[in-house]
Amino acid sequence: MITGLAHLAVTAKDMDKSLDFYIRVLGLKKAFELPDPNTGAPWIVYLQAGSQFIELFYHGSKDNPWESSLRGFHHICLQVDDIHKTFRQIEDAGYKADKAPRQGADKNWQAWVTDPDGVRIELMQIDPESPQGKLIIGKSL
Repeated sequence: MITGLAHLAVTAKDMDKSLDFYIRVLGLKKAFELPDPNTGAPWIVYLQAGSQFIELFYHGSKDNPWESSLRGFHHICLQVDDIHKTFRQIEDAGYKADKAPRQGADKNWQAWVTDPDGVRIELMQIDPESPQGKLIIGKSL
């Protein structure tokens, strides 16, 4: 079952300008960063907005189909209470998921599906030991 919006992801053209806007102008707090698990290079900056997050991806790459070469909207992430049950529910409804459940670099469980209009949707089960889980424990988990 969907329990909430976990995060909205944006691909930043200029990370410094994006951080200035979201932190200085809008007043969000930088929560943590994740390096690319393959290269160690900067990958995602998480900003906390209450019990949800905004993910800022460093510029996209044409070589990686999961990162847009366009700037702006990247994907939405819906928080779920049981990733495997939700995944089966999607497939039982006749939709083909893009990626089966797996544990991500942040320790959360995730699966991916595309809606009929092509919007990429990440489904995420928050792990209490993940950076997100440690920041929002007791608030929405």
